Amino acid sequence: MRANCAPPPCDRTLGRERADDGGDALTDDLFFGARLRLLQPARGHRFGHDAALLAASCPAGAGAILDAGSGVGAAGLAAATRDPSARLTLLEIDPALAGLAAENLSRNGLAARGRAVAADLLRASSRRAVGLAAESFDLVLTNPPFLDADAARVSPDPARARAHALAPAAPGRDALADWLRACLACLAPGGGLRVIHRADALARLLAAVQGRAGAIRLAPIRPRPGAPATRVLLAAIKGSKAPLRLEEGVALTRPDGGPDPLAQALLEGRARFFEDASRP
Repeated sequence: MRANCAPPPCDRTLGRERADDGGDALTDDLFFGARLRLLQPARGHRFGHDAALLAASCPAGAGAILDAGSGVGAAGLAAATRDPSARLTLLEIDPALAGLAAENLSRNGLAARGRAVAADLLRASSRRAVGLAAESFDLVLTNPPFLDADAARVSPDPARARAHALAPAAPGRDALADWLRACLACLAPGGGLRVIHRADALARLLAAVQGRAGAIRLAPIRPRPGAPATRVLLAAIKGSKAPLRLEEGVALTRPDGGPDPLAQALLEGRARFFEDASRP
């Protein structure tokens, strides 16, 4: 997200401890006043705006949480570190990233109430193979890959391509809709869905959940006041028929270019969307 607002502040980088199985360097970083510790690749997708804002959309007392497409677990771990009752599952297709997610659970003292699994979200048989029963989660949060592999130029490296782009869908299907419907298949009736995506994907997001979830709340994320939204946060309840509600959302900077207080509180884990995120 391009803006003048700083990303979630890294309190300290503890050092590049080793290389992962692919030879890439890893950093060991502290966030949220050292409440969150993440081992993550030095290059590529790292903890940033999207994961922090997604975590800030999770309600307190969420129960059983699934972070679908978790990477190293940033969003799910950020949500669980501030919710002592949360039970967390980190689902990631890349075994190396799932391994880092498992290590991050331990590093944050969450191993007793969380686990990381390597499975394909889009295949029910793959989910069942790692013990993920249908309709077994109270909350599913997801930051899907923003690109479509059949419509964008993606990295020739398979791991990086998976992180950036959804696999091509079957003819006549929408890859993003398939992703969100797989998330809904994991969600118990009455459970909550949380999604962050590009603002220009809003029509596809709404079409994907139509008839499956309601009580939709949309929060646009703008780089500055008055600018077009670049991201949108979607909250929905599986099986609800309640109408859609458009929230005020947040701008990441003030008109003078300085950090917006509400945005900073959200990015630093001190406020929540849809609940206590009132303007200071």
